[in-house]
Order: sequence, then C-alpha cells, then structure tokens
Amino acid sequence: MKKTLLLLAAALPLLGACGQKADLEPLAGQPLPPVAYGATEQADAERLLEPDPIAAPERSVELRKRSEEREDDPFDLPPE
Repeated sequence: MKKTLLLLAAALPLLGACGQKADLEPLAGQPLPPVAYGATEQADAERLLEPDPIAAPERSVELRKRSEEREDDPFDLPPE
C-alpha cells in the first residue's frame, strides 16, 4: 500500500511535465472543419484556437474613488 502511494507521488510530477511542447497542428491527411456559414475563407488552425470575445471578455478595472449611494433596485424585494 505504501509502495503504491510512494510510486503515485513520484509519478505525479512526471505526469505534469508531459504538457504541450509545440503548437497544435492538424493531423496529416485530416482536413480542418468546413468553412463557417457566411465566411469567405477557411480559417487556419491558429484562428480556430482563439477564443471569442464572449468566451473571454475583458475585465472592467474601473475603480471607485469614493463611496456612492446605490440606485433603487425594483427587484430587491423583502422575503415573503
């Protein structure tokens, strides 16, 4: 039991080291997905891996300089 746990503990760092070593490329002989409806040209593999703005929105870093009164919220109702 202890040998198994020791072996697993030793294997975990090795498993973590097998990450991506190079950019992803389509397999030889395998085509990219078909052209999207309305697109004029085929997107390459790099473009297909970029997240959409909706998937990774930019963060708003607007900081408050001083406290402000909250606006009245019509949906903030007391429990019934």
